[in-house]
Amino acid sequence: MQQPTEHVKCLIIGSGPAGYTAAIYASRADLKPVLYTGILAGGQLTQTTEVENYPGYPDGIQGPEMMENFRKQAERLGTDIRFGYITEVDFSSTPHKVVVDGEKTISADTVIISTGASAKWLGLESEQKYNGFGVSACAVCDGFFFRQQDVAIVGAGDTAAEEATYLAKMCNKVYMLVRRGEFRASKAMMHRVQHTHNIEILYNTETKEILGDGLNVTAVQVVNNQTGAETKLDVTGFFVAIGHKPNTDIFKGWLDMDETGYIQTVPGSTRTNVEGVFCCGDAQDHVYRQAVTAAGTGCMAAIDAERYLAAKEHEVVA
Repeated sequence: MQQPTEHVKCLIIGSGPAGYTAAIYASRADLKPVLYTGILAGGQLTQTTEVENYPGYPDGIQGPEMMENFRKQAERLGTDIRFGYITEVDFSSTPHKVVVDGEKTISADTVIISTGASAKWLGLESEQKYNGFGVSACAVCDGFFFRQQDVAIVGAGDTAAEEATYLAKMCNKVYMLVRRGEFRASKAMMHRVQHTHNIEILYNTETKEILGDGLNVTAVQVVNNQTGAETKLDVTGFFVAIGHKPNTDIFKGWLDMDETGYIQTVPGSTRTNVEGVFCCGDAQDHVYRQAVTAAGTGCMAAIDAERYLAAKEHEVVA
């Protein structure tokens, strides 16, 4: 790693609700934050259409517009927002070092990681075509739009079972598509699904195609992988619940993570196992994964970073 060409007090890696909120608080604490947006500036919400569950928007708001508002607020308060991708990190000593776009090396007194997580998809072209127009990877976020309608959800783990029962409370019918002949979910979650009257479980079933009218989802074509029999399910919503992958590969070997790759933080804080490195948002949250909780941990990360720097300055004075 080459010698740093720039030094910053607070470096924020990643945008989205967590990164931008961290930037807002860090700016107000006079940390003069520099934020690198990553490849997808604004994060997952820029791929979401309507957001109705974020407080303060009584009429709802489009995801991209909401993230643009976050960005403008962070910028107005003094955050230096740059489009770029962190390609390498070195947390072996302080200040920490990062490489941007494989070229520029920056040193930072504190680093806030808000790289988020990406939903795992089936890989169908039609899945991406109708993403945001009937296809979703978050039942809690989007189930509201399918009240009294028929929907399908694919997955067999605890998350899929939980989201299926959530959808069942507001939807007319929920088809649960399970690729194997059994669930991967816990016995308790499996029992809950099996005893919800409007959930129909289709075992050994895979999605062949998501059908639509060019604007919205109208049905899904499924196939039984044991018999080869195909069935068309008339649904207006298709939910993918086969897991998320945190965008944390670059930090492997430096930070403690769980088996999936979520960065582990000290309970009640955003501190990682490396001094001066903090993590917020979906990169460390595999439970809630909501915009409002991500923003909350972004606030925490900035406060943790400010207090860390204040303590360091006090040590030097003492």
